Amino acid sequence: MLLSRRQFVECGAASAALGVMSTPLVAQVADPVLRMRPDRDLMPPPTPTYPARARVTVDPQVDPRLVARARAAFDRHRSSIAHVDVVGIVDFTKASRDPRFYLVDANTGRVTSHRVAHGRGSDPAHTGYVQRFSNEVRSWASSNGAYVTTEYYPGHYGRSMRVRGLDYTNSNAEERAIVVHSAWYAEPQVLDTNDGRLGRSEGCFALSQSSLQEVLNRLGPGRFLYADRLDA
Repeated sequence: MLLSRRQFVECGAASAALGVMSTPLVAQVADPVLRMRPDRDLMPPPTPTYPARARVTVDPQVDPRLVARARAAFDRHRSSIAHVDVVGIVDFTKASRDPRFYLVDANTGRVTSHRVAHGRGSDPAHTGYVQRFSNEVRSWASSNGAYVTTEYYPGHYGRSMRVRGLDYTNSNAEERAIVVHSAWYAEPQVLDTNDGRLGRSEGCFALSQSSLQEVLNRLGPGRFLYADRLDA
């Protein structure tokens, strides 16, 4: 989805990008009702195309409440973020079958989304939904809060990327070895054999191989990543 550059002027490109990801939701973050009110006078934008190997889908419907949380976290931790051209948001309110790992390009406003697995400690019954978060070592759960991406490294699942937690809710991310990596249980065909659910990680952001390449290429070291659930 391509959004107007004028929407990035106020408060800096990346902070503004968090506010325009869900257009026409941008004006509704401060609305206590937070309802969708599409402007019927606007023609829908043309559907953009992306390389087939990336296998990404365009989903601009990022909940405005999550956008507001991400923007506030970004502003709090701005000094820890080296690059503001791309930011990531993970909406753990959604089921694992749904694309919920969002990338937003602060220069163009393009939003793409990917499926991502959550930790087994967050969903012991394997319902497909995050039931709880934990920052405890050996909890095997996902943690919510703001992260900054750090370095690439060759891991058990191949090329991966470490993250560092910036909030008290995810401060143990490095000790817990929470990283961004690919996994067989995050591939789309798993949905067909697992009752429409991805498998579970041990708290890492586990993606399909094709999605991982898109995330590593665009959300490289020194960038902002925010993960949360709206009722958390």
